[in-house]
Amino acid sequence: MITFRKYHLAAGLIIIAICSLLSLENCFQGEKAPANASDQKLFAGSQNCVRCHRDIYEQHLQSFHHLTSAPANRQTLKGDFDSANKFYFNDHLLVAAEKKQDSFYQTAYSYGVPKLSRPFNIVVGSGKRGQTSIYWFQNYLFQLPLTYFTETNEWTISPGYSRKVDFNRSITSRCLECHSTYFQETTNKDSKADEFSKTNFILGVECEKCHGPGLEHIAFHEKNPGGKSGHAIFNPAKGSRRQSLDLCRLCHGGALSKSRPSFSFQPGDKLFDFFQQDTAKPVSEIDVHGNQYGMLAASKCFKNSEMTCLSCHDGHKNESMQAAQFYVKCETCHKSASHNTCKLTSTVSQDFLKTNCINCHMPEEASKAIMVIRKDESIPTSAHMLSHYIAVYKDISNQILSVKK
Repeated sequence: MITFRKYHLAAGLIIIAICSLLSLENCFQGEKAPANASDQKLFAGSQNCVRCHRDIYEQHLQSFHHLTSAPANRQTLKGDFDSANKFYFNDHLLVAAEKKQDSFYQTAYSYGVPKLSRPFNIVVGSGKRGQTSIYWFQNYLFQLPLTYFTETNEWTISPGYSRKVDFNRSITSRCLECHSTYFQETTNKDSKADEFSKTNFILGVECEKCHGPGLEHIAFHEKNPGGKSGHAIFNPAKGSRRQSLDLCRLCHGGALSKSRPSFSFQPGDKLFDFFQQDTAKPVSEIDVHGNQYGMLAASKCFKNSEMTCLSCHDGHKNESMQAAQFYVKCETCHKSASHNTCKLTSTVSQDFLKTNCINCHMPEEASKAIMVIRKDESIPTSAHMLSHYIAVYKDISNQILSVKK
């Protein structure tokens, strides 16, 4: 007989939930601005930015920022839902990723009998490394037990889960703060976990995540079409170094402990007015996932310059597989006499340098935070991500050169 850990909610609610699968019909998807009764953040929705910023908007639709969360449907979900869609936890217990009419579910079966089924409501992750999914239960959000793992093209146990079928890992506001633009939190003293409005949220890391709520900005420029300076909006490229880094560090600065409610921080704010000051860790203790800032800050390139994340990245674009473009960014400093230049310049072609500069100096590493359990394996498999600790990795360089030869 299948057993599950208790929900954070009352047992009676679980029974109701088994019979009542939730949908996401009320999800705000940028059709209108959120009501924001509690904190008066006046979002306009990215679709209203397109009138003046069409090129940037259309580029952004392909970016990993935009794709980091979305309504779960056939267009956004990765993975097989027809044949290779089952994960066996043991000889009689499995979870299947299933399509039922126009909706998608994860269903637990014991001895072939369906025991518990929950819908894919929101997909989290662009799919470059993988995708996990979450579902609504009343005003709570929970993670589903299976994650699609891109590196091996299969369904796996979600990161951090054991070999128990578990549908009741609650999603916190801090998780959503990095994987969405906004969620109105409705948690109160009697809540068993973080609660959220089902009608007042914006999925994806959209324009207003980095530029601030835009309703006032849009209203002003509609009345003043000749205005050249952006009114009531934050431009990270024109902010101070600290402002630029704090904005990126909000989500790429590791496991920050908040001192004020999630989603309070706004672009241009000082990060540690909203989070506890953390202690710098040695690079060896920083995971390659989630703390790109920590790794970058330990690099000589960062310490010896005024660089920010924007020195290399354009947050509006999908920059995956653009090694040559990053090489150009490196060259802005490393072609001058005051900076070290590549020691291989005289022995390999320019094209080789362009395609391998990042591979040599920011190689992919295994994450200890993003690890999944694959079928028939007991040791978790890591996702691999580019290190943001810029350095000379002699072993990596020699390996790349040996392949070339």
